[in-house]
Amino acid sequence: MTMKHFIYDYLVETGISAVYAKYLNMIILLIALLVIAFLVDYIIKKVFIKLFTQFTVKTKTNFDNFLVSNRVPQNIAHIIPLIFGLEFIPIVFQDFPYFENMVEKGFKVFAIILTLWIVRSLLNALKDYFKTLPRLRDKPIDSYIQVFMIFAWVLGILSAFAIITSIEFIKFFTTLGAASAIIILVFRDTILGFVASIQVSINDMVRIGDWITFEKYGADGDVIEINLSTVKVQNFDKTITTIPTYALISDSFKNWRGMERSEGRRIKRALNIKLDSVSYLTKEEVDTLKNISLITSYLETRQSDIDSYNSEQNINKDILLNGRNLTNIGVFRKYLETYIENHSGVNKDMMIMVRQLAPTAHGIPLEIYAFSSDKRWKNYEYIMADIFDHTIAAVPYFNLEIFEYPSNSSFKDFKA
Repeated sequence: MTMKHFIYDYLVETGISAVYAKYLNMIILLIALLVIAFLVDYIIKKVFIKLFTQFTVKTKTNFDNFLVSNRVPQNIAHIIPLIFGLEFIPIVFQDFPYFENMVEKGFKVFAIILTLWIVRSLLNALKDYFKTLPRLRDKPIDSYIQVFMIFAWVLGILSAFAIITSIEFIKFFTTLGAASAIIILVFRDTILGFVASIQVSINDMVRIGDWITFEKYGADGDVIEINLSTVKVQNFDKTITTIPTYALISDSFKNWRGMERSEGRRIKRALNIKLDSVSYLTKEEVDTLKNISLITSYLETRQSDIDSYNSEQNINKDILLNGRNLTNIGVFRKYLETYIENHSGVNKDMMIMVRQLAPTAHGIPLEIYAFSSDKRWKNYEYIMADIFDHTIAAVPYFNLEIFEYPSNSSFKDFKA
């Protein structure tokens, strides 16, 4: 008498028919197997958690803490009961080969799922740990984890199908290759996101914490998450905008990281000066402008050089056009450049320039190009507004006018 027939033989001796004895024998052994498996799983899990907890206290790294918080020990503890069950399935279903085959396949499928659980929890622990490292904190770790898990789940599902259908794994993959076009169609966004994630990471286009502006999606704020399919941006009004990852390589967006790392934030804005207000300056007008302290020295030196040149060349100054002359827009441009160079909110170590752009139907654009020393948005706007408040108010002192479209008030002096 063998141990696996002990219950069956006992039931037959008590007068139960052989058929019923087989079923009762299987049910009793199955219940015993499940109870023992659950007990073994409970004990092993408790032991693993206790050992891991004691180990994490003694170590200096916090990686093992992430292993515990992501349930890696608990998932690993399930391996021993699973092996125990696989070993005892032939004993439980000794008289039912069909059931034995089905349950064994079920256990093997569960083994695949358990492996995926362990891999996922381990990768999540790695992800949490990497995010604590300064050099990796702004990297799209989520994308890499998701890519690996997608491949792992696909491989696991295909392996499970191969086990259930009893088809060899290689043949199963060969058959699947014929349906690759459908798979590509179904996983189009995932594949695009995967390729985009790699390009974004390799080219260092976007990092977590970068300020980006993506007008197509209405995004203007800080990147808070980068994963396989989407990039989450927290806008300055605290709303969240979700952008497809592949849009970062297919569309145009603006990343302000370079500005934030630089020594200043760029000011680049122009005023349109009316063309008919531009003129040469007479000697009397130059003398009047010398009262403006920022350009007094410049005008004295410049006017002296011009007078010397005109005198040496015997220039007829009865007509102002002849020879060399100062213009009101040129002196105004020099005044603005000197004003900005002396402004406390402008970074003096970076480019400072006041330049003319090509004339348009709206006049001559006079552009101020400089960098604020304070990059904070509110302070930057204050500095830029302060400069242009002064600039706009200074224009009439040089007998210049700013172009603007006429309004109702422009015609108040006209009578019908």
